[in-house]
Amino acid sequence: MKTIGLIGGMSWESTQVYYRLLNEKVKQSLGGHHSAKVVLVSVDFAEIAELQHAGDWPATETILCDAAQALERAGADFILIGTNTMHKIADEVAAAVSVPLLHIIDVTAAALKARSIKRVGLLGTQFTMEQEFYRARLQAQGVEIVIPEPEERELVHSVIFDELCQGQFLDASKQAYLKIIKGLAARGAEGVILGCTEIGMLLQDGDASIPLFDTAELHAEAAVSKALS
Repeated sequence: MKTIGLIGGMSWESTQVYYRLLNEKVKQSLGGHHSAKVVLVSVDFAEIAELQHAGDWPATETILCDAAQALERAGADFILIGTNTMHKIADEVAAAVSVPLLHIIDVTAAALKARSIKRVGLLGTQFTMEQEFYRARLQAQGVEIVIPEPEERELVHSVIFDELCQGQFLDASKQAYLKIIKGLAARGAEGVILGCTEIGMLLQDGDASIPLFDTAELHAEAAVSKALS
């Protein structure tokens, strides 16, 4: 079994989901007392969030590259960044180490293509929904993105930072998200990417009339497959 390196803490709420999923999926595959071999570096999300909102991505790059190098020194055979937004600098993080980086957008694109979905809604932070890095990487793999309207994007973003990252999962916010998803479906979305690793704690596939793709679960599943290959 290969050792999975996880850059976590963005937020720690979703990092604990990653840890649970990695271990559950290894146990499902191998049975008995088997669990995942994981090395974790958990950063301070307050520092990251402040830099994100200030637009200081080079400073976030330094933090995550240092974390990736620490994982490699600790014996990780490959690396996960346990957040969608910070895949904005995934190429830079990958270049800082000699072990592979398992990219969350590529994993998500594979799941979409397996369901023959070519037009998909995206929920995430405003950085993820509005900046080009997510859209461009999916488009390169034949998937078109539909994002919510501006005021809806503000709501999705605020729920992530003010509630989900604080461990609060409110039914009112779930209903607001489902209303937004209904609007995305009306605009031709065949499914919706839960493009923030916390959203899967609020919504599950089956809650909406179209498929929901939980990026944290897809990422963890692909990591276990790679670890056991």
